[in-house]
Amino acid sequence: MSTPLAERIRPNSLKDYLSQQHLIGPKGALSSQLATGMISSMIFWGPPGTGKTTLANIIANESKRPFYTLSAVDSGVAAVREVIQKAKKSDDLFSSKNPILFIDEIHRFSKSQQDSLLGAVEKGWVTLIGATTENPSFEVIPALLSRCQVYVLKPFSKSDLETLLQRAITEDEVLSKKKVTLEESEALLRLSGGDARKLLNILELVVLSEENEEVIITNAMVTQKVQKNTVLYDKTGEQHYDIISAFIKSIRGSDPNAAVYWLARMIEGGEEVKFIARRLVILASEDIGMANPTALVLANATFQAVNTIGYPEARIILSQCAVYLATSPKSNASYKAIKQAQQLVKQTGDLSVPLSIRNAPTKLMKELGYGKDYEYAHDYEGNFVPHEFLPEEISGTKLYDPGNNKRESSLRNYLSQLWGDKYNY
Repeated sequence: MSTPLAERIRPNSLKDYLSQQHLIGPKGALSSQLATGMISSMIFWGPPGTGKTTLANIIANESKRPFYTLSAVDSGVAAVREVIQKAKKSDDLFSSKNPILFIDEIHRFSKSQQDSLLGAVEKGWVTLIGATTENPSFEVIPALLSRCQVYVLKPFSKSDLETLLQRAITEDEVLSKKKVTLEESEALLRLSGGDARKLLNILELVVLSEENEEVIITNAMVTQKVQKNTVLYDKTGEQHYDIISAFIKSIRGSDPNAAVYWLARMIEGGEEVKFIARRLVILASEDIGMANPTALVLANATFQAVNTIGYPEARIILSQCAVYLATSPKSNASYKAIKQAQQLVKQTGDLSVPLSIRNAPTKLMKELGYGKDYEYAHDYEGNFVPHEFLPEEISGTKLYDPGNNKRESSLRNYLSQLWGDKYNY
């Protein structure tokens, strides 16, 4: 049987689909769309093996729509246009059931490839469903992203994976011919890293490698049979997430030795250079911030440089940046400030902008008091005047609290001199 186990037992309906209850449960966003038949373009974002392709197939089946699929790995602009032309000729084009175009690994599409989708999505020739393991905010062009809903798929729970194992053992046309007993499942779950497809691949390998009709699965047996097939670094599986986590935490913890080690693990495993560099840019702001603002400048320069140069030389630039960030003073004050500010906005709603700092481009606005009593800082000594910039309801709210490091201690003193007791610096 050449068809993989994961494909043989792929569910075709929502009732057989495991996990993602936040999307397909009674109050799920996708449940309501399927109930009304109004399917919007969307992007599924989640780790490998969480059912993105399966869910796209089910949506097409349950909504009874034509289904076209492309893989970004081996499809160019010509392939996209060919599918769109087929979709335009569909009998259902002028009904509410326009065809679904599913694009796997949409993050691998270039800007021009993504641009070629815009017209078809905007005019309703197709309903786009994209699947990606990468953050679509970075990998999907804004024009296309604005036309799609983004749904996050979560890793399978332990109970979901165990249910999947039992289903495969008892219902699959191949495995069910053997007498399979799942005595222990921990090794299967650990080696799969929550990836359902990988879990089923390992299960199939273990069962079919046994000549006996009776197969008793234990942790030792699974480990022994799979160890030769386990790679050092799986950039699409569990280690992808574990090692980048170790890398980031090492830099945050100011350990350049560990940072460079985990960097080497990713490089040797073939991790995408852009992925590593992007995480360094985020860390430079989130974990270092105002303690050393130059960190963000260097991290951004690293991102630009390694994308221009590529491997193998990019490893040197990544190493320099990782060491610099690891040895920089740390502060998450800016990160905490925006989190608190967003929470405050959610709590207080759309408070009015004080009249004195509103723009007044017309005569009527000036007559209504827009810009009245605004104090221009540069007209005052030291280029500062203690004007009110926050809405009256939250006046005096301190959101940025400088960290305990040399540079931000200096900033704290500076702000204290300017604002006195207003913000209690």
